[in-house]
Amino acid sequence: MSQSLVLAGLAARAEIRVDRWGIPHIKAGSLEDLFFAQGANAARDRLWQIDLWRKRGLGRLAASFGPGFLEQDRAARAFLYRGDMAAEWAAYGDDAEMICIRFAAGINAWIDAIEAGEAPLPPEFALTGTRPEKFAPEDLVRVRSHALTRNALSEVLRAQVLAKAGPETDLLRRNLEPPVDAGEPAAPYADIPLEALDLFRLATAPVTFPEDRMDCPLEQACKWRKVDELEGVVADAAWTGSNNWAVSAARTATGRPICAGDPHRAHGLPSLRYLVHLTGPGLDVIGAGEPSMPGISMGHNGQGAFTQTIFGTDQEDVYVYDLDGDRYRGPEGWTEIEKVETVFEIAGHAPQTHVMEFTAHGPVLLRDGGRLFALRSVWFEPGSAAYFGGLSTMRAKSVPEFREALRRFATPSLNHVWADAGGDICWQPAGMVPVRRSWTGLLPAKGDGSNEWEGFHPLDALPHEVNPERGFVHSANEFNLPDDYDQAETQIGFEWLENTRASRIEAVLSADAAHSIAASQALQTDVISRPTRRLLELVRALPGGTPGRALLAGWDGGFRADSAAALLMGWWWTKRLKAGLFALIAPQVPAVFFAPGDVEGIVQALESPDGRFGADPVAARDRLLAETLAAAHADLLKSHGPEADWRWGDLHQGFFEHPLARMDEGLNIGPLAKGGDYTTVMMAAYRGTDFRVIAGASVRFVVDVGNWDASVCINAPGQSGDPSSAHYRDLAPLWAKGEYVPFLYSDAAVEAAVDFRVELTPA
Repeated sequence: MSQSLVLAGLAARAEIRVDRWGIPHIKAGSLEDLFFAQGANAARDRLWQIDLWRKRGLGRLAASFGPGFLEQDRAARAFLYRGDMAAEWAAYGDDAEMICIRFAAGINAWIDAIEAGEAPLPPEFALTGTRPEKFAPEDLVRVRSHALTRNALSEVLRAQVLAKAGPETDLLRRNLEPPVDAGEPAAPYADIPLEALDLFRLATAPVTFPEDRMDCPLEQACKWRKVDELEGVVADAAWTGSNNWAVSAARTATGRPICAGDPHRAHGLPSLRYLVHLTGPGLDVIGAGEPSMPGISMGHNGQGAFTQTIFGTDQEDVYVYDLDGDRYRGPEGWTEIEKVETVFEIAGHAPQTHVMEFTAHGPVLLRDGGRLFALRSVWFEPGSAAYFGGLSTMRAKSVPEFREALRRFATPSLNHVWADAGGDICWQPAGMVPVRRSWTGLLPAKGDGSNEWEGFHPLDALPHEVNPERGFVHSANEFNLPDDYDQAETQIGFEWLENTRASRIEAVLSADAAHSIAASQALQTDVISRPTRRLLELVRALPGGTPGRALLAGWDGGFRADSAAALLMGWWWTKRLKAGLFALIAPQVPAVFFAPGDVEGIVQALESPDGRFGADPVAARDRLLAETLAAAHADLLKSHGPEADWRWGDLHQGFFEHPLARMDEGLNIGPLAKGGDYTTVMMAAYRGTDFRVIAGASVRFVVDVGNWDASVCINAPGQSGDPSSAHYRDLAPLWAKGEYVPFLYSDAAVEAAVDFRVELTPA
């Protein structure tokens, strides 16, 4: 099958070859035309998604969807980059502006083709009665609120929990590594209102389309000031992670390095990421990026392979100021709040002007009596658009070039892993790391100048490894600073994900002296839970007659989709054990503050019970375990019948819900029985209400470095955002079963697998 389009703005012929798995291989005679063609292809396959991304990020939802989206627009505009654009473009590289100009032009040319009737309009626009809007190049970088930074939400929650229950109990919510006293920069803790983060939560929330929001009259627009639940936002932040590793040639069966990556994010429809192959003069890269940005951020370039996971840098601070009318006490003394009049278009209504407020540190979050709350974030610094450092790293051909390119990688803060055809492997964290000299950044800070960032730590101050003796590098969002690393000198952060996935990866790679592509696939889809194995030791010590004990006692802790024991463990942990523990040792703290709970903090509390459990902590702990396990067992007998009928995958299922499913349920994909949970290498995090899998690998790939066509990948639920495309849902069943498709690179291999061809010719 083929399609031909004439696009104004293209200098010479370009070609998009789509293979049978939906991966586009784009080729052009110049870099200018290559990125133009990439933009056109993004519109071809994902226009509804990238148009919504732009409207949400720029605060233009109400212009298309009406008053119910005005408050989200106001929130989004508070977090846009407002700085110097020359500095912004320069931060990403000499040709970054050209690349964005051409990428945006390609999107716009495809929209023009739609308007001319030469290309189809995605059905979502008809469902909502809207049209796509044109992109400006700066739109691609000014939007910050889609990115990942941390830890503003945690600061406010910590203040709440410390006020109610103390630091030991707060570790159940968020463990700290290494252990540290959070300090008291903004006491008393109890006075830090949760409402201080409503604006931030609204700006970063996904767009939803309930009927009453779409039909909202202008006078009720304020009803949609809160569009998300606290529990969901906290859980999403806790589950955003990834795995990666690079294995040296000396430890593989082929004598070539292997590089593997599977970034974890909230599942979406279409998928968050997009696999693409770009070929032009001096550039031949294939990998994953976000559909709304040019280039790629992970993959390979025919010489080196590279991938990334979140690195636990603290890149945000909530500031608290004394307030007197429209003046706040800031770093320069009493200062007038900056007020910016901003016009908002609203479908069906006249535009409205609202005043946005800013302090010296960032947008005003809340006025609370005689206090003002604002947020400082690396978002407001030049060069901090998410993943745009990939425009440099995707072109590196060696470890030194890769590390040098990482100086341009600001957000998110990431563990970067590299492997090249010359045999070198490398781990290098990178990202903007604020210099804090006087406080930990773990609680809201006074904004009077006593807690100021002193620039950013340079890349050379961060740890790294090149060709370690053990023969591999890896990361999984764990606390991975070297034992001799001095955070007193270069403070990075104290909030990391538990080391359960990382320790499992390390154990498997250490035991495998002849690693293979198949072995990396098996490890990416591994369902063994190390914290579950620790809990099983406690279960085996319970009295033999405890309901559920017999089923768990002989289990290996593997969350397989067909496992009865996994169903019991998942239900017990989610519905009974955590709630029982929180109620026992911290009844004064709302359970939602702990959601979903820090796995390491909870397991440590159960393994070493203290005085919070009562006069006899061990007996109280065992009673809690036995009673909650028995209750979970009874729950499942009632809901799922006898043990012989229990299957984890009957409850734990992948389901990709389209934002407009209310209008057309056929847009949804699933349910799909799914193994794993949020403690397994195959991350499959689920919401506690119904166990629907809502976060995990957005893509997976394993690269055979040097034999590139032997590489494999998967992108769930499919590559295309077009519901009529064969590639809208075709990869979902494979993803659910832990299977892969070829990740082809050579021209001959690609040509043999072409399923659809798009020829682009200049006007």
